[in-house]
Amino acid sequence: MSERYYQKQNLIARFISENRGPLLVTPALAVLVLMNIFPLLWSFGLSFFKYRANRLAEPEFVWFKNYIKVLNDPNVWDRFQTTALIVSIDVLLQLVVGFLLALLFEKQFPGRRILLMLVLTPMMLSFVAVGAFYRYYYEPTFGLLSQAIKAITGETYILLASPEGAIAGVIFADVWMWSPFVMLLVLAGLVSVPKHLYEAAAIDRTSAWRRFWTITFPYIRGLLLLAILFRTIEAFKLFDLVWIITEGGPGTSTETIAVYVYRVAFQYFKTSQSAALGYILLFTVIVLTNLYLYFVRQRAVEDET
Repeated sequence: MSERYYQKQNLIARFISENRGPLLVTPALAVLVLMNIFPLLWSFGLSFFKYRANRLAEPEFVWFKNYIKVLNDPNVWDRFQTTALIVSIDVLLQLVVGFLLALLFEKQFPGRRILLMLVLTPMMLSFVAVGAFYRYYYEPTFGLLSQAIKAITGETYILLASPEGAIAGVIFADVWMWSPFVMLLVLAGLVSVPKHLYEAAAIDRTSAWRRFWTITFPYIRGLLLLAILFRTIEAFKLFDLVWIITEGGPGTSTETIAVYVYRVAFQYFKTSQSAALGYILLFTVIVLTNLYLYFVRQRAVEDET
């Protein structure tokens, strides 16, 4: 009995030693499948059924009817237009502000480290904290913005009362939060530029614009494109700030596609349609990412030739 026991122990020990790598990775893969892959597959299958989470009726297989309903819904296209408007302005401002901040912090000056820590602080905050801060900041009765304008004009100013003001408020909050991320990427590129190139350009009396275009920009171009990709994807999924600051209002002027998916799923309880809309959103992000990678590859080929 003891001999068989030791044989089994040896076999187990040999198996563990020969498969140590896969065994170490298995728990992480199991968590990944359980938390990510399984919900994705489950929701994808649910998008082909007629099902509402607030009813006890059994799911009914309806093929692509949910996708057809979503694509024929004018509200969906209106939310996509709102999202595209917010994303385009948001990402553009983040690039401009982040680039200007990177140019500022490229140079050494007294208090640079302390100021850099303060600038990076918004990126470290949660969406809920930033959303709550700006909701109170825009508050017409005691908000700092309203009080400052009231001190000048004598009238109460309500930024979030108009569609334009609400969109501007959401964009300003997101730009304030994520411009430091763009700044870090650009700053990494600026720091990597060899100093001797600037020295040679100074000897040749090259203009500042030409130095930027021929020396600085090639080093930061790839990082700028990476920042555009990351921030476009994240801005396209913008939900937290919009929901906390405006809840999609006034009316539906700031209701992004992510907010609309939430409403369809948890307010209208059209579970299957929300799953279909979610996968259309995922497909859109994948298409945008592949277009970005295609243009990057084309630009790389042109530079090589």
